[in-house]
Amino acid sequence: MEYLIQKVSYLRGLADGLGVDESSKEGKLLLQIVDVLEEFTDVLNETIENQEELEEYVTFIDEDLADVEDEIYGTDEDYDEDYDYDDFDFDDFDDFCDDEDCCCHCGEEDEE
Repeated sequence: MEYLIQKVSYLRGLADGLGVDESSKEGKLLLQIVDVLEEFTDVLNETIENQEELEEYVTFIDEDLADVEDEIYGTDEDYDEDYDYDDFDFDDFDDFCDDEDCCCHCGEEDEE
């Protein structure tokens, strides 16, 4: 951004140094172009500052949201402890349903 400001300042100085006068049509046009470029750099600089403020604000909101999520849902470590599948023995479940005389849904003996 600083580069653009320097370039527009250079153009302003060049126009002043060359003695560009508003009395001619071309001079009036060139000076108006330089004025518009200065306004563009001012607006662009203001937009960049606003963007930086918004980024900072969003960062604060994101941190606050992370704190709220931790309070409501707990940390990821707590989630892992709640769903610990080591307590379930899958081998016993397979043995339970492998018996052909046994109903897989209720576990009772089939009467044949």
